[in-house]
Order: sequence, then structure tokens, then C-alpha cells
Amino acid sequence: MLDEHAKLMTFFSQAGEVVGRKKLQKMIYIEKKLSLPFRERYTFHVYGPYSEELSLRVEELTNLGLLDEVREDKGHYYQYRYRLSEEGTQFLSLSTIDMPDATPITTSLNEQSSRFLELLSTLLYFDHLEGEELKQKVISVKPKQKFTDDEFEKAIDYKQELEKLVQ
Repeated sequence: MLDEHAKLMTFFSQAGEVVGRKKLQKMIYIEKKLSLPFRERYTFHVYGPYSEELSLRVEELTNLGLLDEVREDKGHYYQYRYRLSEEGTQFLSLSTIDMPDATPITTSLNEQSSRFLELLSTLLYFDHLEGEELKQKVISVKPKQKFTDDEFEKAIDYKQELEKLVQ
């Protein structure tokens, strides 16, 4: 029953701290697209791929005291910081969940900006398209972001780097 929760806790043990709900959503989605065994269902939402299941699991882990959530007032919005709690670390040490060590991928993703991860996850969401068609689709669903050609190029190169880390 708690296997998916344990997978998420393993992610946090590898990530350390994740700052931002949007960033968390994108990191898990990207890792799922890289064939890591996350099962959350995603739909396309305002900021790209979004999983209600992931939001609920994070809330449950926080309520159980297995995940620490810190809410910071940034003036006109709140920012959330997440990290595995001491209780979560203890729980995870008893878990028999088989989760690959994705620390290099998780660390690398965590170093990226939310904006960049939004672009990358959107590209991955529409990965059935290619080339200019893919780029135009992202531009059409994300017109306010005004992603540049350079950003597209960096995201595509970075995706290839991540795929090498998985192999």
C-alpha cells in the first residue's frame, strides 16, 4: 500500500531538499519519463504536466510526519520547501522498496530552474511530436513563457544528457 509513498520518500532521500511545488512536480514527471518507476498519472495543466496523485501523496507524507514541509511567505505568493524528515528516514530504512539509485539525475534536475524544468517536462509531454512541430506545440500551449530558441536547444541537449545517465 505504501510502496508509491516509499518511492517518493526515496526520491527525497536522494534529492535532499526540493524548493517549490512546481519544481517537485516537474522533477518526478521527468524521472518518470526517463523510466524510473513512478506510477503517478499526469495531465497537462497550467504549468505543464501535473499529477493530483503526487500532490496528495506529498500531503499524506507531510501529515504523517515523514516529510517536512516549510511554507515561506514571498510577499505575493508562498513557496514550499520539502525534505525527508528524521521519521521519514527511519521509515525508509525499514522499507523493502526496490528503487534504483537516481541520485545523479535527481541532483542534476534539482539544480535546474523551475522555468527550465517546465519547458523540459512540456517537451517530454508532447514527445510524440518531433522537431519544429514539437517546438510549435510548446509555443502554442505556453505562449506567455516566451521560450527562446536557445532555451529549446538547451532543453533538448539536457534531455539527451539525462538519457545517458539512465543507461
